[in-house]
Amino acid sequence: MPLTPEQAAEIDALRATPQPTLRAVAPGAEAHLYTAHPVLDHGFIRMVDYMGDDSAICQAARVSYGKGTKSVSNDEGLIRYLMRHWHSTPFEMCEIKLHVKLPVFVARQWIRHRTANVNEYSARYSILDREFYIPQPDALAAQSTTNNQGRGAVLTGREAERVLEILKSDSDRAYDHYEEMLSEDGQQGLARELARMNLPANIYTQWYWKVDLHNLFHFLRLRADAHAQMEIRVYAEAICKVVADWVPFAYGAFEDYRMGGATLSAKALDCLRRMLAGEAVTQETSGMSKGEWREFEGVIGS
Repeated sequence: MPLTPEQAAEIDALRATPQPTLRAVAPGAEAHLYTAHPVLDHGFIRMVDYMGDDSAICQAARVSYGKGTKSVSNDEGLIRYLMRHWHSTPFEMCEIKLHVKLPVFVARQWIRHRTANVNEYSARYSILDREFYIPQPDALAAQSTTNNQGRGAVLTGREAERVLEILKSDSDRAYDHYEEMLSEDGQQGLARELARMNLPANIYTQWYWKVDLHNLFHFLRLRADAHAQMEIRVYAEAICKVVADWVPFAYGAFEDYRMGGATLSAKALDCLRRMLAGEAVTQETSGMSKGEWREFEGVIGS
């Protein structure tokens, strides 16, 4: 389970003691504060704190004293303009701090986004819980035959059972040896910072992750994409739901221009203009490589 009864009670207590404030408050974010949203089998994300809202983006863009403008439509239009023209600085005025519980191998992908502040649970000082990510059967897939980073067909039958048994037994065996090396039964034992090296990459860790909205959008654009690894994508998708409630205008513009939009090269634009003029353009006459042409066809739906 993602949360223990004690942790759930602590969150309930925090939510039951609201504090008055003069700072900008986003009702959508307030609804998510402290609440843990389950991800995978033992993981979660929860918003611990935030700064700013949609109006803070407009305020920074205009360098104004109060909120954005008196017209909500003007604020939304400005945010869409900023997103459309890649004016990123106003989005950096909003920040979010998340508490995330995730498998170590997902954390190692996540940490590649080096534009956040991170503080991770330390296995040098504390003993990790016996919690491992074990995929659901429909997430067990063979290696893709066309993509070195992707998955192929889902494993079925005896092969799926064999792999699941290996994952479970290896995880338990590694943790048993971890506890034996720590030796809390009177023996001298191994230091925690050394004993942890034997733990598998599917064990869960936790961290606090604080990031500004501009860099969060970059993270979500890559990790909430359909091509991202499923185990990190589900975390990104959970964060998307929180951000959509926190800054609805900014998230709407992000979803439209970044997630749902496409960037075309000069060659691709030239081909598109030629096609609109009635010319039958092929890969050979496009000036693009086969890979570029295949991606271009995917964008225009050819």
